[in-house]
Amino acid sequence: MGERKKVVACKQLEAKHQKRWNEAKVFEANAPKPGTAEWNQEKHFTCFPYPYMNGRLHLGHTFTITKCEFDSGYQRMKGRNAFFPFGFHCTGMPIAAASDKIKRSAKYQWQIMQALGFKDDEIAKFSDYDTWLNYFPPMAMEDLKKMGLKTDWRRSFITTDRNPYYDSFVRWQFKHLKAKKKIAFGKRPSIFSPKTDQPCMDHDRASGEGVGPQEYTLIKMKLVELTDNSKVPQFAGKDVFFVAATLRPETMYGQTNCWISPDITYVAVEARDGSIFVCTERSARNMSFQDLLKLDKEVKPVCMIPGRDLMGAKLKAPLSHYDHVYALPMLTIKEGKGTGVVTSVPSDAPDDFAALTDLKNKEPLRQKYGITDEMVLPYEPVPIIDVPGYGSLSAVEACKKHKVKSQNDTAKLMEAKEEVYLKGFYEGVLNVGKYAGTQIQKCKDAIKADMVAAKEAIKYLEPEKQIISRAGDECVVAICDQWYLDYGEPEWRKKIEECLEGMELYSPDVRNNFNKTVDWLREHACSRTYGLGTRLPWDEYWLIESLSDSTIYMAYYTVAHISPRRELQSSPFGVKPEDMTPEVWDYIFLHGQKPTTNIKPDTLEKMKNEFNYWYPVDVRVSGKDLVQNHLTYYLYNHVAMWENDKSKWPQSVRANGHLLLNGEKMSKSTGNFLTLTDAIEKYSADGMRLALADAGDSVEDANFVDKTADGAVLRLYNWIDFVTDVANKKPQIALKDGPVDERLIDRVFEHEMRRAVKLTDAAYSKLMFKDAMKEGFYILQGVLNKYREICGSEGMNAKLVDRFIEVQTLLICPICPHIAEEVWEITGKKGFAVSTPFPEILEYDPVLIESSEFLAETVRDVRLKLKDRLQPKKGKAPAEIPTNCTVYVAKEYPAWQRVCLSVLREGLEKNGEFFDNKTIAARMKTEQDVKKYMKKVMPYIQMVKERYEAIGKRALDLTSPFDEMKVLNESMSYMTCALELGIDIKYSSEGDNVIQENTYPGHPTYNFYKVPSVHFECVNAQQGSGKFSIFMDVKEGDYVADLRSLIAKQDKKEKSKVRIYRYESFNASRRIPNMKEIMKGKVQVEDGEQFKINVDEKKVFIGNQEVYDRLVYFTD
Repeated sequence: MGERKKVVACKQLEAKHQKRWNEAKVFEANAPKPGTAEWNQEKHFTCFPYPYMNGRLHLGHTFTITKCEFDSGYQRMKGRNAFFPFGFHCTGMPIAAASDKIKRSAKYQWQIMQALGFKDDEIAKFSDYDTWLNYFPPMAMEDLKKMGLKTDWRRSFITTDRNPYYDSFVRWQFKHLKAKKKIAFGKRPSIFSPKTDQPCMDHDRASGEGVGPQEYTLIKMKLVELTDNSKVPQFAGKDVFFVAATLRPETMYGQTNCWISPDITYVAVEARDGSIFVCTERSARNMSFQDLLKLDKEVKPVCMIPGRDLMGAKLKAPLSHYDHVYALPMLTIKEGKGTGVVTSVPSDAPDDFAALTDLKNKEPLRQKYGITDEMVLPYEPVPIIDVPGYGSLSAVEACKKHKVKSQNDTAKLMEAKEEVYLKGFYEGVLNVGKYAGTQIQKCKDAIKADMVAAKEAIKYLEPEKQIISRAGDECVVAICDQWYLDYGEPEWRKKIEECLEGMELYSPDVRNNFNKTVDWLREHACSRTYGLGTRLPWDEYWLIESLSDSTIYMAYYTVAHISPRRELQSSPFGVKPEDMTPEVWDYIFLHGQKPTTNIKPDTLEKMKNEFNYWYPVDVRVSGKDLVQNHLTYYLYNHVAMWENDKSKWPQSVRANGHLLLNGEKMSKSTGNFLTLTDAIEKYSADGMRLALADAGDSVEDANFVDKTADGAVLRLYNWIDFVTDVANKKPQIALKDGPVDERLIDRVFEHEMRRAVKLTDAAYSKLMFKDAMKEGFYILQGVLNKYREICGSEGMNAKLVDRFIEVQTLLICPICPHIAEEVWEITGKKGFAVSTPFPEILEYDPVLIESSEFLAETVRDVRLKLKDRLQPKKGKAPAEIPTNCTVYVAKEYPAWQRVCLSVLREGLEKNGEFFDNKTIAARMKTEQDVKKYMKKVMPYIQMVKERYEAIGKRALDLTSPFDEMKVLNESMSYMTCALELGIDIKYSSEGDNVIQENTYPGHPTYNFYKVPSVHFECVNAQQGSGKFSIFMDVKEGDYVADLRSLIAKQDKKEKSKVRIYRYESFNASRRIPNMKEIMKGKVQVEDGEQFKINVDEKKVFIGNQEVYDRLVYFTD
């Protein structure tokens, strides 16, 4: 069957089981009644940030969703009442912006919609906001159902005032926040979209999510004169300032010049006080939104000035040691950051020192831009800050240290800058001016405040990096009237820090990111005027922005099934939107007074009970990029709304990295992109789910790989095939009845299953799904293959195989539920796999498993040694092919290894850790038993240390934890068949000195040799079998049982199905076979009979009866 057919088959069975789940309402979660036994059942509430509904869900969404879904499935199987609701976010600018672009027939938005599969007449309908809300949420729901999402769809909903129930909930929340003084109004800096004329929060951005405002000090460098004043007549009679944005106002004492780019065209704009600012147009645009320019929200230049015309301008620089400085050329200035005017402090800025030195040393460069010697040569770095280790000219010393030759040594300059900036700020002491003798970190803000007060500087802000809104314009920082959530307020912050201390965050990196966010996060604008959403209840001019209406909606999930998903739908419980008054919400969520309401009493109590049963959220899963905004807001709002009830505070947050596709960032423009529905179509739901689990679990970026997904489909399909063959008792699956602990390999198989259950359970409990599949599927499938191989033609224990199928099915069930259900059905199990308890955790015997690994390693080692022996050596005749191998095992370690182990144990007992290698090597030189083996000592020590990391103190035992002789003897049949050699096992004490020196516990040695044999044929005489002859070498003393095993292995049959016959006479062996009397003249031989041989005459006997030329075999 082709790969595509296997995907189709998987999708068909997925649809079948999704229908069964839906009909049985398997994933509908209901809170039990208080006071019942069920009320005390442990619950598990997990959720995912509801996705935004301006397109189809893609594989990146799905990756994070699966973390929730896998966890919910696992918790259900652990006996908890699992609750995983799912909603759809429509608040904010994206839908409105896209809709408005369609109204304007914007080409790019039209192409986006065409790429989603829409025709032109369909696209036009999306100019209406409601079309988006009617189309994408239901489509997302259908896509998620196709992947078998284990969610309670009754509780899904959309946001915005199109859902009057949710709208009421958000208004209630904000009334409380305002009453608690968590919301205030005033002018605050915000990232702002000029096109939409409102703040642009993270979810409203096409790029630049997480980027905030950067505050600069704008140094006003007053123009004295240009080299040619006639070029800019507009400056005549005006106060003109070259305004330079700096993060280091404390260094202005050391200004020697300012830098201008000759390639930038600057603008002169009129400031609020009537003076003129010279800067880039981009920075002027930012200033126009910060009350700094005469005109608000627009840039109307007095004139445009090429940077070349500003070269050599004479300036008065505030605080500078020099009476005046000049504007000099710097080619590396970028328009995208700052004002395009850069102050130069070569004493403390390596870049400035390198650039000034270049200009001094390169006369042609000065001449090119009309710079005279007097503008450059007299100006030397001014010592202003004493920095330990660098003196008072830190940049000069750092450039010498890093051997900076010019401003083109960018890497060296970066290293120098990082050193002096940090050290200068934390350890530097100012040695000039009003604050001489003060540490920089203590006087920096005071110097800035003094300059602003003296009107020598002003505060200026711009985005840290470029931000593009979903409306398509570049954002600025605006000082605007707005309602804002007062995040960072000291008492509120203490609460969130307390909340974080008690939370499980699964990763120290995530905890660090939360702590850093809490450190810097301050006032957050929660209002805007454009887009979709809920109106502020006390000021309906404003809409609540999308990050602010989505902080406690997890509480709404608990009652969402009682209200409809959106407008125009009626509540299944008869609840009307107007019934959801603030008093009702208070009663449900805050233990408020019982309200007077039209809601039926039992419905009201049900809503309250649902909340109290399900809350708090046990696990919230999200991408790591939301820690700096949504996830921290989520915590702030929970501790505000339930400040006196810590039992409702979030319990844990699991953050994951982004998803790469085949090692590269997902991108529609490059074609490296998959929607959820495309992935299901390509790999099936469970194939996709298994590949997503395998993609990774850490905060680092994960990787979804095509080959892994294709391989997942093949593995899952083969697993169903195996189960079907077992259920149908197909002959290729060799099974046997009998006790489950009769053979060593049976006991090992049982304990390897136990280990898999325990390790998989531990991985699931930590939300480490890649590890869960590694232990619970990939490794466990290898265990089955090994068991099947070792059992060979004797057959696997039927009871153990049945147990394995059940264990394997349940271990993969949280991740591959459809395959699990199919196996459940094939094996005749009742109910649903997804509702079946997780396998019981039983203790396993690691020593027993280690004995099995020893057997496998021994067989592998014999093969490698034999291959090496038979490899032709240069100039030597080919080695004789052996027929037998003696395996030597040791009862104890040789003397020199016992010494090594004793020394390692000694270090561990004395220090809690091993001696270092230097100490061990010195110690070994004094040990008489070791001197002869010094070359082997340190490699052996390293091997033991690695083994210690894997298995602990048992690695230091002086004897093997199991009887190696017994293990190999019990597995003799397997070894003989697998290696096709005669095997005998001996203790190393029976070997020569070389054997004794090189054999130790866990490390057998081998001796290959050849014994006489006779080559003969065993013919399959079965009509229509398709089998012919098997040729083999028979040795003296071989048993018929060994021959049966070999035939069973070759024909892939159970050993019990193979029968062997000899001819009763020479004449019988020469008779032409008669298919009607095929058994005539043949005598069956039994397992216990032995072969005898006559090498010279090439004759074979069974007992004393000669085998005439060949044997005959049949299979049942």
